[in-house]
Amino acid sequence: MTFERLQDPTAPVRIVLVGAGLMGRNWLTTLTGSRDVVVAGIVDLDIDLAEAARADFGLAGAVVGADLLGVARAARAQAVINVTVPRAHLPINTEALFAGLPVLCEKPIAPTVSEALVAAATAEAAGQLLMTSQNRRYYNSLASYRDALGEIGELALLTTEYAKEAHFPGFREQMPHPLLVDMAIHAFDVARYVLRLDPVSVWCETYNPGWSWFDGDTIANAVFEFESGVRYRYTGTWTTRGLLTSWNGVWRASGSHGTATWDGERDVEVERANAEAALPGTGSSVVVSRGFSTPMRDDAPEEIAGSLADFIDALRTGRVPESEVHSNVRSFAMVEAAVRSADTGKRVRIDSVLDEGYTAALDAPLPDEVRAVLVSWGTARAGLDAVPAPAS
Repeated sequence: MTFERLQDPTAPVRIVLVGAGLMGRNWLTTLTGSRDVVVAGIVDLDIDLAEAARADFGLAGAVVGADLLGVARAARAQAVINVTVPRAHLPINTEALFAGLPVLCEKPIAPTVSEALVAAATAEAAGQLLMTSQNRRYYNSLASYRDALGEIGELALLTTEYAKEAHFPGFREQMPHPLLVDMAIHAFDVARYVLRLDPVSVWCETYNPGWSWFDGDTIANAVFEFESGVRYRYTGTWTTRGLLTSWNGVWRASGSHGTATWDGERDVEVERANAEAALPGTGSSVVVSRGFSTPMRDDAPEEIAGSLADFIDALRTGRVPESEVHSNVRSFAMVEAAVRSADTGKRVRIDSVLDEGYTAALDAPLPDEVRAVLVSWGTARAGLDAVPAPAS
């Protein structure tokens, strides 16, 4: 898949933001602080909400309205940022993409894997970039942690411990699997990022403690098998009391030549062992070095700002960014597979989730050009593999 670069790669990109609620305001804080964009329009079904956001952020020149295409035309938009609720992602993204507008969309890219595959096919059919904002990929310390994993030899195990006391009044507290569906995708996606591998299967269990204020399960234990046989273990909770972790969790990787940890914030630690002393029958391993062997990265924008910078750079250069939709579908498939495993008590293969999603996508009512792309794939895996991996 290819998409057109911006004609003037030096000029600020004219953005239309769709969604003026709490997350929309978070995005406006980042957008108004960036030299790379101009907020040219704000779209929301609640016009009063959109107008209040325009006034609060001093965007007198921004076009406000409830109709995306109308606002985009009036604002001379060059791209869209979609921060609506998940069920609105696919229709809004489709409308924007076929209007010739690349889209940066909040996660999840769609409510189901089948719709995520449709989204990927839609981006191909429209010839436009569709990128998911997996903003928790964008930490300088995480980039350093990814490098650190290359220093500890053959990996056997990667773990995440995540514990928060989360209060999100509204739809999240009524979801069947709020932790897995709304939050765990961040950790699952980061696991793909640091391992540079894709998942094969998962076993997962979930439950809800008696004191929980959520309707659905807020504790999850999942074990993923990745390509090459490495295992990734995720233990997470949204109803813990005390001794909270970072929002990114606490990470640990075990390799043939050492161990690397990340506290989910700024601290990366590496301990390398003498490979010969660690051989069977030679006694305990001998620590030969501690600490990261290259300077910690500290120069890139982080979180939402990092996601925005990646999107804008991709539009200016034509390169495939992190979390381009085809790649991101695999992270989302991890979530759906984990939910299915929790509901059935069985190990679930990621390819089976993708295959069933592909069949469901073909059975859905679709624009002819989108259906033609899906049919041309033959299988979900073939369609996702056809797009180059994001540049690292």
